[in-house]
Amino acid sequence: MLLGTLLTLLLAGAAPASAHAALRASDPEDGSVVKTAPTHITLTFTESVGLLEDSFRIYGPDNRRVHVEEPEHAAGAADTARAALPRDLDEGTYTVAWRVVSADSHPVSGAFTFSVGKPSPTPPAAPADHAEHPVTKSLYDTGRYLTYIAAALLIGTAAFAALCRPPDTGPLRAPLLFGWWTLLVTTAGLLVLRAPYEKGTSPGTALDLSGFPDTLSGRPGMALMTRVLLLLTAAPLVPFLRRRSLRTRTTAGAVLSVSLALTWASAEHASAGIQVPVAMTSSVLHLLAMAAWLGGLTALLLTLHRAQTPPPYATVARFSRLAFTSVTVLVVTGAYQSWRGLGSWSALPDTAYGRTLAVKLAATVFLLLAAALSRRWTALLARPAAAEERVPALVGVSGPPPEPRTTHVTQVTTAEPEAVHRRALRRSVLAEAVVAVAVLLVTTVLTGTLPSRAEAEAAKAPEPQVAGLPGAQALTVPYDTGTPGGSGTVQLTMDPGRVGENGLQAVVFGPRGALTAVPELRVTFTLPSKDVGPIDARLTDRGGYWATNDLTLPLEGAWTMKLTVRVSEIDQVTVERGVRITR
Repeated sequence: MLLGTLLTLLLAGAAPASAHAALRASDPEDGSVVKTAPTHITLTFTESVGLLEDSFRIYGPDNRRVHVEEPEHAAGAADTARAALPRDLDEGTYTVAWRVVSADSHPVSGAFTFSVGKPSPTPPAAPADHAEHPVTKSLYDTGRYLTYIAAALLIGTAAFAALCRPPDTGPLRAPLLFGWWTLLVTTAGLLVLRAPYEKGTSPGTALDLSGFPDTLSGRPGMALMTRVLLLLTAAPLVPFLRRRSLRTRTTAGAVLSVSLALTWASAEHASAGIQVPVAMTSSVLHLLAMAAWLGGLTALLLTLHRAQTPPPYATVARFSRLAFTSVTVLVVTGAYQSWRGLGSWSALPDTAYGRTLAVKLAATVFLLLAAALSRRWTALLARPAAAEERVPALVGVSGPPPEPRTTHVTQVTTAEPEAVHRRALRRSVLAEAVVAVAVLLVTTVLTGTLPSRAEAEAAKAPEPQVAGLPGAQALTVPYDTGTPGGSGTVQLTMDPGRVGENGLQAVVFGPRGALTAVPELRVTFTLPSKDVGPIDARLTDRGGYWATNDLTLPLEGAWTMKLTVRVSEIDQVTVERGVRITR
């Protein structure tokens, strides 16, 4: 059953899209004026999305909430969200607030407006965006960070025990149990918090079990539940595997590790975007290499400090080779994932994802320097070991046995450097472990940040146009006078946006997105190529919005619109925007 669930998660992530869903289009479109009431609200996203019971909140011209049917995907298209509307919608402006869950497990939300017949004199203000609840988000992010640490500890310690074969495995039992229990408890906690996290509600709503079935039906919930079942299934198998050969135990551990890694890859950035199968394979290898290196570091550190029998050079050398292999895999997969997430080098300093990635790369460089120092001490530790291996050959030659004094000199010259090198190795491994914790923290932040490639694709979304009115244009123009409270946006709708007579409506929103009144709003149009203008639109205050029905633009071409917003008797700002007028 677990294998089938994992395959379902893997195959479900094979749709090409961009990590983090971005709204591609809506019907009716943002700012549109439709002649007749629509029967449905349909949103189309840049990737497949999960729907919530409260995915749509629609408010009418009277600011009352409009009842809608349960949301669903339009015609089975996983990248859409659709809800049926009542048939008797009144004339006026409606505000639609939406919230869905991206294929990479992150909730996204937004709002837009449309009007039936004509805009309302006072359109309903967009309700507060029901984004993440700060406490829920903090708890969820902390849980995600702990799961990374626990997975690294569990998988890395097991890999160290199986591949490096320390003679005393007693110190490794505690990190194995701690990693298993921490991963189980934090994953279960994430599963419980999943519904409040998706809905943007307080942690207390996690006690409402009515939303639990919806959580399990989504890909993130399925991944978390699968991880819990994998851990619960593995626990009773441990006593059975102890009586088996090392090869059998290693194979079973490898299968469990890959299965656990898939529960991350199938519900995060790798599961959505370009080249999904390659990305998920890279993500699994990246997580396993990270765990083998960083978790193995902790196991080596405990072995160096707590083992009754100090680990021989062979054990340290095996881990050195394992760490080198892990670093090689991390470099290759990390380079691929960085290219996939960034999209271009310019995104490195210009986007939040790029800057976070740069911090991770810098921390990784420090980690590699600490690892190089550890390899140096490991090589020095090998010299006394090699000297000890040559002593029996010298003792075994024909002739009288060496004097006790000679034997005493040999022990002094080998034991003292070995002790010094072992202490230095402990310090360098401890430094690696400390930096590794920082790398894991930055990695957790990175997995929750919108990739630059997806951000660029969302920015390329076309400007919304008015549904039902061919060629009509809807524009959102930000303004900022540089004074407190003197910033916001102006939403303009020009109907039909063609040569000849046009209507122009403008609604002003303040710095917090609420509808606001301004003393003056002026719009003029100039056609530089024909030296026409400026033509004043002569907007008048209609009690909540500004409008005119007598704007005449005589020629087609690329017009320059100048918008002047006056927020007080002395504070105003003028913003320019290009507008294409066609016949």
